Amino acid sequence: MKRIVVLGGGFAGLWSAIGAARKLEEHGIGPDAVSVTLVDQNDFHSIRVRNYEEDLDATIVPFALVLDPIGVERLQGVVAGVDTERRMVEVRTDAGVVSVGYDRLVYALGSRVQRPSIPGLAEHSFDIDTYHGAKRLDAHLHALARGGRDPDRLRVLVVGAGLTGIELASELPARLAKLSALAHDRPAPRVVLADASPLIGPDMGDEARPVIAEALAAQGVEMRTGVSIAALDARGATLAGGERIEAATVVWCAGMRASDLGDAFPVGRDGLGRLEVDEFMRVRGVPHVFAAGDAARAVLDGEHASVMSCQHGRPMGRYAGYNVAADLIGEPMLPLYIDWYVTVLDLGEWGAVYTGGWDRRVISTREAAKATKRTINRERIYPPRSGRRVEILAAATPQVQEPPEVRGRS
Repeated sequence: MKRIVVLGGGFAGLWSAIGAARKLEEHGIGPDAVSVTLVDQNDFHSIRVRNYEEDLDATIVPFALVLDPIGVERLQGVVAGVDTERRMVEVRTDAGVVSVGYDRLVYALGSRVQRPSIPGLAEHSFDIDTYHGAKRLDAHLHALARGGRDPDRLRVLVVGAGLTGIELASELPARLAKLSALAHDRPAPRVVLADASPLIGPDMGDEARPVIAEALAAQGVEMRTGVSIAALDARGATLAGGERIEAATVVWCAGMRASDLGDAFPVGRDGLGRLEVDEFMRVRGVPHVFAAGDAARAVLDGEHASVMSCQHGRPMGRYAGYNVAADLIGEPMLPLYIDWYVTVLDLGEWGAVYTGGWDRRVISTREAAKATKRTINRERIYPPRSGRRVEILAAATPQVQEPPEVRGRS
């Protein structure tokens, strides 16, 4: 029996596994001839891009619901190493280290938030990088609201004014107001969004940045640009110049980097730690290995490289899954080509902003953009949850969806 192994169950990994199963089924090849195994440290797929939200219950999709009906095996554990010469993967499980051989591999271990060596960062900060991290932050905020006498205990400093930091900072004012209303002394909420860049949303373009600033200001978010964090403690942050920003909660959202497991491959990586792949999602210079999602850098249209987002991770996964199976059984592979790019940024109760193109031209704002964002976050990026084999496999068809439509009114 031959084996396809997929490392990682995020957007790219999950769709790689489904895509591989779909391609094998298309040719009548069952698991007795070729098995597909997904390796992940969790037993669920997380809709990670929703981790800034308050209620995370609906962001978890059990792997069993999606993979069991299509015959994809699951191995829960942490990937500890990859040996491309022996075609072996080591996985650290509750029962010990397991060695898993492969004939073809899809590397989709994604990315993690960057944590520089700032004093106090590890001990005194939170993040929303993972479901568990986001739940930890939520429990912390609830505990602050319930206990203590400090009137400033609901002050939050968000570090990093990229997309994740902006969405969290936009969500927090309403969230903290609800927590304050539950407290006996109604502590005053305060949200500060800080970044080393001189701009909030530095990559969002000249049209969108004023929209973002307007939304943040309307919700009372304080914006601090051009500041560098020198140290963190239980009471807040000390800036490089000695100034203090007092905050009982510091959330670190300053940048992403691909998984360090990419070091296991005998090839170079880009500045974000991603493996270079060709149009078929094959890792350049490593036979029998494909990569997708945040762990991979693909040129999508002959000019622009993929970004770390589910917008690119999902189609990269579908094509990687199709191609890894096609390559194994000697069938032609399909090149991935995406000639459009959009960003839909949630801006809390104010609404959202929807931009199109790599120059991020504003398409819609406020409630119209918010309606589009809800459709994306709650419908478009989910795998089928019906448990129906036919529906799950059909969803992995190797094709690129059209840009999301504008919903509602501006």
